[in-house]
Amino acid sequence: MPELPEVETVRRVIEPQIKGRKIVSIEIGNQQVIGYPDAKAFCTSVCGQTVAGMSRRGKFLCIFFEKNDRMVLHLRMTGCLLVTPPDYEKAKHTHAVFDLDDGSQLRYIDPRRFGRLWFLKWDEEDTITGIHRLGPEPFDAGLTGEYLQIRFSTRKKTIKECLLDQSLLAGIGNIYADEILFASGIFPGRTAKSLTAQECGRLADHIPRILTDFIEKNDISAEDYLSARGMEYRNAPYLQVYGRQKEPCPICGRPLEKMVLAGRSSVFCPSCQKKEPQL
Repeated sequence: MPELPEVETVRRVIEPQIKGRKIVSIEIGNQQVIGYPDAKAFCTSVCGQTVAGMSRRGKFLCIFFEKNDRMVLHLRMTGCLLVTPPDYEKAKHTHAVFDLDDGSQLRYIDPRRFGRLWFLKWDEEDTITGIHRLGPEPFDAGLTGEYLQIRFSTRKKTIKECLLDQSLLAGIGNIYADEILFASGIFPGRTAKSLTAQECGRLADHIPRILTDFIEKNDISAEDYLSARGMEYRNAPYLQVYGRQKEPCPICGRPLEKMVLAGRSSVFCPSCQKKEPQL
């Protein structure tokens, strides 16, 4: 699943290519990906709109139009956005094609069809997409050790599960939760309420640092992005622990281990991430 660094990279690649462009026609290949309103109303509302810009909130993307209406997207597991020439080979599972006034196309591709697109009018409150339920961004000034300690203080769930809880903190997924916990020296199976003030402070420091670092490592040109047909996991060579079970820990050399928490895999170092609090 694309996580915050990948979604932010999609925004940085796509926005300059569609900003100022007018959507002149739309083809919906699979109505399942349209979350709101129905596909016919969606096309009627979006067609003729001019793109003013894009933003990211957690793992959501938002395309703003000059009339102040907006289209919200969530890529979920396998969603992808591409800007292509009109004669570019259409990928299988292309579910929506937006024809732009410069002859290019914005295409939404999603093999598993879990992603969704929503259209909201300028005066329409968003209680549909799920954005309203998101916690703060990892880069917000309010993300401090004190904030985390307060939010974790009554949580019996593991710290790994809490980092994945989008209502507590927006944008973190399985990959970067493992990387953040490793950098912070925190065992993923610890209950969130057991974390000390020092540990919460380390998390607050490492969360924005690691995500920023991987956003920078993900930097890609529009040409290379299109050639790769969207984001690949370019960050894989730089991951310290995720997906590296049985490999030596980059700090102590002990083999990394894997455990399953609430159905999600977690890779950690049993030496550097001990089960008891580390001051």
